[in-house]
Amino acid sequence: MSVSLSQRLLVAFVAFVLVMFFTPGPNNIMLMSSGLTHGFRRTLPHMAGVTLGFGFMIATVGVGLGAVFLAYPVLEMVLKYAGAAYLVYLAFVIATSAPATAENAARRGPMTFWGAAMFQWVNGKGWVVVIGTITAYAAIAQFPWNIVIQTAVSVAAGAASTIAWALFGSTLRSVRGSGRSVRVFNITMAVLLLASLYPVFMER
Repeated sequence: MSVSLSQRLLVAFVAFVLVMFFTPGPNNIMLMSSGLTHGFRRTLPHMAGVTLGFGFMIATVGVGLGAVFLAYPVLEMVLKYAGAAYLVYLAFVIATSAPATAENAARRGPMTFWGAAMFQWVNGKGWVVVIGTITAYAAIAQFPWNIVIQTAVSVAAGAASTIAWALFGSTLRSVRGSGRSVRVFNITMAVLLLASLYPVFMER
């Protein structure tokens, strides 16, 4: 039985999404840090915001917002560099975070659902995934079913990825008793977060 082009593209798209969603990036690094600092349960709104916010972003760009950025490329540039500036700030916050205690955890809680959802629009890696999804894999089905499939696959992969990274962070909570270990972990996460900006600044 021959495999159609759309079926081959669908398989390639699923592989693309899994690689992009599960590899380290701003969302995953922040989820792991939140899992360590606040625990898995308190990170659930952050996880939901990332998953549904990114799915909404793909659907919105797929049905027409991409045309706005083509007409006004300066808007995409503003979003990109605003996101980079915000990530630098988040890296500073993570690097200087003290070991989690009941007092400081209450004072600086985990990212909210809406905060995580809105962050997707200034996430450089997220835009790489969105643009690649909408342009390279548009032929997996006729419009608008291609957007429906792309959104559904992205939401499913996003849910699995956020669960995995938040769980990974929460399993590291045993090191919270060691102030030095937590500081080393936080600084490492901050450096990785800054490193994730490399594609943003190298893009021509």
